[in-house]
Amino acid sequence: MSVAKLKDLKEIDGFVGACLVDSESGMVYGTEGGGNLDLEVAAAGNTEVVRAKRKTMAALDLEDDIEDILISLGTQYHIIRPVAKHDGVFVYVDLDRDKSNLALARLKIKKFESEVKI
Repeated sequence: MSVAKLKDLKEIDGFVGACLVDSESGMVYGTEGGGNLDLEVAAAGNTEVVRAKRKTMAALDLEDDIEDILISLGTQYHIIRPVAKHDGVFVYVDLDRDKSNLALARLKIKKFESEVKI
């Protein structure tokens, strides 16, 4: 797996932390940054978010894929993006809202997701 690529996400303005997560088990493949944020706890919680969204999509018979999930907090953006090439894996990125550009961050996370190898 290319956990070293997680370091590339540090280039995103407002970067706080990131992790690569298995959405079936909640297991973290790798982390970068985080500061006071416990990325293991974030991974576990966001695993539930991804599971809930997939369950809801199935209940609604939506045959589509999740591009990303954005959670906007007062001071942070939390971005969850499934890794298309690796079913059941997602990348989670936490950004400082005041220091980040959401559109550029999403583009950089999309690029990361398309290049990551597990």
